[in-house]
Amino acid sequence: MTTATQFSRQDTEVLEDREPKSGAQLLLEALERQGVETIFGYPGGAIMPVYDVLPKTKLRHILCRHEQGCGMAAIGYARATGRVGTAFATSGPGATNLVTAIADAYLDSVPTVFVTGQVTSDLMGTDAFQEVDIFGITLPIVKHSYIARDPADIPGMVAEAYFIAAEGRPGPVLIDLPKDVANAVTTERHRWRPYPKVKPEMGQSDYITRAEEMIKAAEKPLFYIGGGIAQGDGVKELRELVERTEIPVVSTLKGLGALPSDHPHFLGMLGMHGLKAANFAVQECDLLIVAGARFDDRATGKLDTFAPHAKVIHMDIDIAEINKLRKVDVYLDGSLKKNLAALNPGKADIDEWRKLCYERRAEHAWDYKSPITSMKSGGVYAPKLLHDLSRRADDRAIFTCDVGQHQMWVAQHCYFDDPKDHITSGGLGTMGFGLPAGLGAKLGAPDRTVITVSGDGSIMMNIQELATLFRYDIPVKIVLLDNSALGMVRQWQEVFFDQNYSEVNLDDNPDFAKVAKAFQIDAFTVTRGDEVDAGIDRLLAAKGPILMHVKIDTYENVWPLVPPGRSNADMMER
Repeated sequence: MTTATQFSRQDTEVLEDREPKSGAQLLLEALERQGVETIFGYPGGAIMPVYDVLPKTKLRHILCRHEQGCGMAAIGYARATGRVGTAFATSGPGATNLVTAIADAYLDSVPTVFVTGQVTSDLMGTDAFQEVDIFGITLPIVKHSYIARDPADIPGMVAEAYFIAAEGRPGPVLIDLPKDVANAVTTERHRWRPYPKVKPEMGQSDYITRAEEMIKAAEKPLFYIGGGIAQGDGVKELRELVERTEIPVVSTLKGLGALPSDHPHFLGMLGMHGLKAANFAVQECDLLIVAGARFDDRATGKLDTFAPHAKVIHMDIDIAEINKLRKVDVYLDGSLKKNLAALNPGKADIDEWRKLCYERRAEHAWDYKSPITSMKSGGVYAPKLLHDLSRRADDRAIFTCDVGQHQMWVAQHCYFDDPKDHITSGGLGTMGFGLPAGLGAKLGAPDRTVITVSGDGSIMMNIQELATLFRYDIPVKIVLLDNSALGMVRQWQEVFFDQNYSEVNLDDNPDFAKVAKAFQIDAFTVTRGDEVDAGIDRLLAAKGPILMHVKIDTYENVWPLVPPGRSNADMMER
């Protein structure tokens, strides 16, 4: 992705005079013209002119209780709807509190526009009160960014920002708005340069033919799919291609749902906490057909041992990802949707390979009936709870989750029928993501059930957003898995650091059900396995926001686990 400097006046022409309007008015009118309906924000001094105009518009503003919550909610909204998410913050700490959300959107390629207030133009660069160079701070983590210098630029700037956020490989765009520009009144509107035309996909037909020949010649082909499938609107085309070829499929964390979890050709998630059938298939395949994935280290393990016998076909809309980490034999850049539809090698003659892959899938399938330690003692086994909850929730449920052990359990044990069913922080791994993302997803998709799965470490990072749930009566269903520890860090300290448990003990946690009730959110606690069924019933039946606090074993770990620096074939088990 590229980052641009502020808008250049030489690319404009002055249009005829119009009704006098302030920069703040022009900003909000431009947002409405882009079809924006919901904004997540927090006011402050530098952005106050915008909030002064806001009540006069049709825009719905959601006051989150922390700017990071605003940004994560905008991401959840974008990922649940496929539309561009929008967040506002003021200058200084308001803007810097957005930085984690901006980075999260950048690493997960989420279409978002972030608008920050800024001190007046004459004070910029003087270390004024609540001034930071948010333009400079965010240069590495935005797709594009602007500083507004003239209110007449704002309508075109906004239009281009939303275009850039959504086109190609999506990502975050920043608009920094000085207070004097927001207050300034103008009758002018500057015409902006036309949107850039997408370059033609030269030679794609030749590459399609070569890819088809490679697929036909392969004895052990495998699809490796990622989040780009959904972002490139290629879910339908992927499913049709898999049906045509009957080639087995593995997925990254963000690719989950591109094929239904119970699809006959789906082997599961690969990588550090991937399923054994998926990781073994990658290590033994002779052709890896990569679609919308980028050879992330959590998926590949030790890169030079990843799919060591395989030739590679790589499809990605971002040419920068091609040959970045793995040399490919054929690449198809540009539209994933078009490339997936164009590939038609016919059904692969790979009966023995399919048989091996599917036998392994059956052999290593999860056993939710045989009791493990926590179940023997009458406790709650989190993977079984999540499995049962996923199957009993309606088939249009969206799961948002935080980061840690519970995140991996959700990926391993929940059922997803569509990529929008699963919203988590992938590339950045942001704790505190799940709750604000859940409320954003629910506001974007009000007719769908939204279930947020969090941990006792993660929930504390943005727990203030329970107040947002109450204020707007957003019926998010929260499952809080409480093991009185920073579970994933504790697991790594157990396995790789000789059980030197350093700063992971959370046994002084509050009573989370009481905390939720203090926010006027319905809540209850589950401590035993025989309470789970009734707890799930109560959770799913609730009409408003609700929190199910689940106490689980501190020492329950996520398995399998590929140790750092090792091949995906070297999976540790319980």
